[in-house]
Amino acid sequence: MQHLSGFDEYRNENLKKSVFKNALASDDLWCIHLHGQTSSLNARIVEDDIYEVTIETEKMQRSVIKKLDVKYLYPGDQQEQILPLLKKADKKVKNMGLTPSENLSARHFVKNKSLFPLMKEREVVFFTLLDGDILRGLVLAFSMYDITVGLKGGTPLTILRHSIYDLRNKAGRCYLKSFQQAARDWEKSALFVTK
Repeated sequence: MQHLSGFDEYRNENLKKSVFKNALASDDLWCIHLHGQTSSLNARIVEDDIYEVTIETEKMQRSVIKKLDVKYLYPGDQQEQILPLLKKADKKVKNMGLTPSENLSARHFVKNKSLFPLMKEREVVFFTLLDGDILRGLVLAFSMYDITVGLKGGTPLTILRHSIYDLRNKAGRCYLKSFQQAARDWEKSALFVTK
């Protein structure tokens, strides 16, 4: 039987987790970056619904934002370390004017089978987001909804999966489902068991 060692256990334990649930439970400030905006929101998540979250700013102002509008977020106390790492962008992608789609088939999907070996083997990867942002780091965790990446120094940032345009390693190898359906790089991993 062919499988990725440890993959089923990881998936069963983590697939339904969500950064929004974690943020709601923490009661801490989070730095939330939205598509199409250059500034971020510093707020607490005070309600977590299926498609929206209610946030509360430091000045106690509440508002509702669609999860689809969020590209990534991280704990507010990490902002000083993370902001200098967010400078790189792919101008070509940025100029395409892409936005997240509610249509799942229109998204740039990354298979969990591709993420698991990247995470376990600690391979440096480059995420390009729909607005051109390039985030470099290690995959620390993933769920059905998001992927947590350790940026330089291990500082965690969580990308919403609907925000992804591309995912590649240092050699430029693509890890999007559209490429990996045929390439099946997870089968080349040391974690892949053929017994």
